[in-house]
Amino acid sequence: MIKAALIFNNHGKPRLTKFFTYYTEEMQQQIIRETFLLLSKREDSVCNFLEGGTLIGGSDFRLVYRHYATLYFVFCVDSSESELGILDLIQVFVETLDRCFENVCELDLIFHMDKVHYILQEIVMGGMVVETNQTEILTHIEAQQRIEKQEAGMGGAPARALSAAKSMAPNVNLPKLADLQNISLPSFKKI
Repeated sequence: MIKAALIFNNHGKPRLTKFFTYYTEEMQQQIIRETFLLLSKREDSVCNFLEGGTLIGGSDFRLVYRHYATLYFVFCVDSSESELGILDLIQVFVETLDRCFENVCELDLIFHMDKVHYILQEIVMGGMVVETNQTEILTHIEAQQRIEKQEAGMGGAPARALSAAKSMAPNVNLPKLADLQNISLPSFKKI
């Protein structure tokens, strides 16, 4: 089972934190710090998994990570998960981010945090891998974007409804905004 998905930069600043197991916020911060300290000391030529730190669960847990440019993508998993499978999962996650943001960078993760979390939820939910087919993931993301665009168009719905009402009944006198300002509201007695 996946216990946590973390992304942080070369300076240890978290850019995504998703814990699938409950930890207090203070404990989460300590886990992020310890994970960064463990990974930042490692050379790029060594393998991409190591035993979890003392806070995250010790020897029963593994940290599986990839270092891309300025970002560390880290998944903390228990012993039932395949390290190579998780490396492949990280690759799918990064490639999906790359397709969605066209050369993903750290700023994309900062300014589009909701979209990054949505992409992660399409891949992993509740600590279990849900989908690894990139085409399927992208299909769901595109459907979500279409829904968001439709909802964004709803902001102008009152104005469109008013113009539609005027065009349907041109002889009906609708109140004007200036007339609505002169309406007096009842006064309530103070108790």
